[in-house]
Amino acid sequence: MAALTIARLTIREAARRKLLLALAILTLIVIGLTGWGFQHLSTITNPDGSQIPASELRLAVSQVLVLVEFMFSGVLALSAVVVASPAISSEIESGVALSMLARPVSRYQVVLGKWLGLGALIVIYVAATTTLELIVVRATTGYVPPGPVGLALYLSAEGIVIMSLTLLISTRLSGMTAGVISLVLFFLAWIGGIAGAIGQVFGSVGIKNAGTISQLLLPTDALWRGSVYELEPVLYRDVLGATTERAGNPFFVQSPPSVAYLGWAACWVVLIVSLTVWSLHRREV
Repeated sequence: MAALTIARLTIREAARRKLLLALAILTLIVIGLTGWGFQHLSTITNPDGSQIPASELRLAVSQVLVLVEFMFSGVLALSAVVVASPAISSEIESGVALSMLARPVSRYQVVLGKWLGLGALIVIYVAATTTLELIVVRATTGYVPPGPVGLALYLSAEGIVIMSLTLLISTRLSGMTAGVISLVLFFLAWIGGIAGAIGQVFGSVGIKNAGTISQLLLPTDALWRGSVYELEPVLYRDVLGATTERAGNPFFVQSPPSVAYLGWAACWVVLIVSLTVWSLHRREV
C-alpha cells in the first residue's frame, strides 16, 4: 500500500510541474502540424497530373509516420529522463528522503512507488499520443498501420527502460548528471543498433556482435525497432527484405524482436529496479 501511495504522490507531483503541461501543449501542436502535412501528402500527384497508386501513397505515408513516431520516441526518452532524474536524487539532496524513510516506509517501497508512478505517466502519454496521431493519419490519408497496439506497447516499454536506468543512476549521482548519462547511453544504443544491422547485412561478425551486445546492455533500440515493424505495411517489408540498400536503416525493420529478447528486456527492467533498491539501501541519506 505504501508503494501505491508513493506512486500516486509521484504522479501528482509530476502533474504540478509545468513541464508536463508544456509537453502536452507542444504534443498537440505537433500532431496538428503532422495532420496538415499528411493531408497535403495525400494530394500528391505524378508529374503528368495523375494520381499516384494507392500502394505508393500507403508506402509514403507509412515512412513519414515512422519519422513522426521517431520524433515522439526521442521526446518520450527525453521526458522520461527529465522526470525520473530528480525523482530520487533531489529528495536525498533536500533531506525529504530522510524524513520519509524515518517513518515505517522501506526503501524498496520508495523505489517501487516512484517506478510505478513514472511508468504510469509514460504509458498514459504513449497511449494518448499514439491514439491521437493514428486518428489524424487515418482521417487525412485513410492509412492504418498493421500493429497500432504493438506500436504503443513497444514505445511504452522503451520509455520504461530508459526511465528505470535513470532512476538507478539518480540514486548515486545528481539529477542533471543522471539525466545526461542516460541520454548519452540512449543514443549510443541507437547507434549500436544501426552498426549491428550493417554488420548483419555485410557479414561482419565483429560489428554484428557489437550491436547485439549494445542491445542486450540497453534494450531501447531493439524496442524502437519493434515499433517500426508495427508501422510498416506488410507488403513493404516482405518485398524489400534485408537488402544491402537497407543496411543500417533505423527506419526499416525486417522482423520484430524475438520472444526470447522481449523476455530478456523484462528481466533487464526487473534487474535494474532491484539494483536501484540495493543502491538506495546502501546510500546514507
